[in-house]
Amino acid sequence: MITLSTKLRTDFGRKTKSIRSNGQIPAVIYGPGVKNFSIEVDEKEFRKVFSQAGESSLIELLVDGVKKPVLVNQIQKDPVSDRIIHIDFFQASLKEEVEVMVPLIFEGVAPAEKDLGGTLNKNFLEIEVKALPQNLPHEIKVDVSGLKTFEDHILVQDLIIPANVTVLKKPDEVVAQVLPLQKVEEELATEIKEEVENVEKVVKEKKEEDIVPEVKE
Repeated sequence: MITLSTKLRTDFGRKTKSIRSNGQIPAVIYGPGVKNFSIEVDEKEFRKVFSQAGESSLIELLVDGVKKPVLVNQIQKDPVSDRIIHIDFFQASLKEEVEVMVPLIFEGVAPAEKDLGGTLNKNFLEIEVKALPQNLPHEIKVDVSGLKTFEDHILVQDLIIPANVTVLKKPDEVVAQVLPLQKVEEELATEIKEEVENVEKVVKEKKEEDIVPEVKE
């Protein structure tokens, strides 16, 4: 488990700005049956730890010498600078299962893409799983080297999942497949058409709302 040192936060309100200017990030620790803690963490150290743990691996926070196993539940960023301005840490019970999204890492080269000129279609880039916090996988690898034709596909049931982890998706859902160029173009055209139709529908509804009914005296 990766360790991250923190310290209890004493400045609040307008003083929060000074915390960030000193390279620290305001944060909170919360969870079922535990006391909430307001803390601050070093931004550089957090980025280093988060690049290894992500949102699906436990992090051991040191708060005044006390170890707390947590998951990164939410990160708030400044919309302009993209700098992290607040973090929510969830202190999970090691005896209760939690549900988290785990990233899918696609590896290898699909022969149908390389040799047949198709396009690798990834239907989703992360997948929801359920497990005890200490058993959560950091990532799930997907080997696409078996996609030799346009008929081949990788299903959820084909993924290599640890025995103590449950995937919260239907086994027959397609994770990835290689599509021929014509199929890709058709799907893009369909998506564009649907987006245009949705926009036209919203505009039409808006115009209807703006029409003021005639009042008869």
